[in-house]
Amino acid sequence: MNEVAIEVEAPKLARLLDATYRPTAEQAAALVRRRYARERALKLAGLTGLAIGVLALGLLLASIVPGVKAFVRHAIVLDIEFDAAVIDASGTRDPREMAKADYQELIYRALYRLFPEATGREARRELRSLVSVGAGDRLRDMVLADPSIVGSTQRVAVIAASNIDQVLKGSIDRTVPEESRVVKDRTLAVIDRLAEQGRITREWNKSFFLTGDSRHPELAGLYGALIGSAYLMLVTFLFSVPMGIAAAVYLEEFAPKNRVTDLIEININNLAAVPSIVFGLLGLAIFLNTFGLPRSSPIAGGLTLGLMTLPTVVVATRAALRSIPPSIREAALGIGASRVQAVLHHVLPLAMPGILTGTIIGMAQALGETAPLLMIGMNAFIVDVPRSPWDAAAALPVQIYIWADSPERQFAELTAGAIIVLLGFLIVMNGLAIYLRRRLERTW
Repeated sequence: MNEVAIEVEAPKLARLLDATYRPTAEQAAALVRRRYARERALKLAGLTGLAIGVLALGLLLASIVPGVKAFVRHAIVLDIEFDAAVIDASGTRDPREMAKADYQELIYRALYRLFPEATGREARRELRSLVSVGAGDRLRDMVLADPSIVGSTQRVAVIAASNIDQVLKGSIDRTVPEESRVVKDRTLAVIDRLAEQGRITREWNKSFFLTGDSRHPELAGLYGALIGSAYLMLVTFLFSVPMGIAAAVYLEEFAPKNRVTDLIEININNLAAVPSIVFGLLGLAIFLNTFGLPRSSPIAGGLTLGLMTLPTVVVATRAALRSIPPSIREAALGIGASRVQAVLHHVLPLAMPGILTGTIIGMAQALGETAPLLMIGMNAFIVDVPRSPWDAAAALPVQIYIWADSPERQFAELTAGAIIVLLGFLIVMNGLAIYLRRRLERTW
């Protein structure tokens, strides 16, 4: 079979090697047609790949568009009577006593006055289900900020419960039969009556960015995860960037070229392609089991992500150092600088734009990682906002994972909203890398 192929290709090879060979007009036209056909096929393949990429991006964006609903929420406007007997029975205006008052009861009383016909236990239970279990926190904050409102009646917009909010946003289909719906017909009638009276309002969901996680979706927020991610990135940066740059400078500028350094280079390149969950197992074995770092803490998560980011920083730094012309080094050495001075004073500053670009891309990759953090236990339900890298914390991708696994309908909305926030951070970081590369790069 091979001999036949060689015999067939031999005439073509002979013609190519023959300098005097001149194709006929028909042969030349056939060659041109084949060349244009290949160009069209290549262009079609490129357009097909581009179309598939755009379609995938469109599907992704369409799946997270409902997340914009998480940035707003509905509230019910009620006339709250700040009863002194409930808030400050002793009359001392003690902030500690007023902070412990049952403000939720004041909200329920306002609902009972608004619907006096609701006298039965079931009817009143349905009225109480209109508002969030944390709605009283707003009243408490008002009293602590201005104790003079005790004894007065104020019009206050209190947070609606998650199911009520979903009905008002259209996420719960009212045309579905009552037995298949979370919100019953009598509750829908109450909502419509409140809307007719102008007591339904929409407000900016500040708690989505200013509070920690909660079992109640209308009260859940990203603040704890944002602070946890900030600590993670700080630890990751301090661990991986200085060490990665130092290792790259040594390997590229000072290390002898032998089998040992070749083996190190091959392993660094291989580590950059290792699945992230492997680094999670490594962090679990080293930082938690060996060194005893706090479980689910940013210090353990940051060191684990630092191990994962380190090869990326080394590879990017070495590539940036290779891009500097040898004449820079030779000129510095020619005027009497040592090798260390030539690298630190001339080569490294000129390579810094490329180093920063690679570092930012590596940090953006670490920001979106979930598997390593799950391996070290950062998927726990944590309400408190971390105050240091040693406190238990969540992170943005882990918070998305937790909310996506929650059964409540509104958590799906919060999941999409958190994805939008995470994508925003990633776009900003990658955009910053592109800006720095174009702004600071030099041509030689």
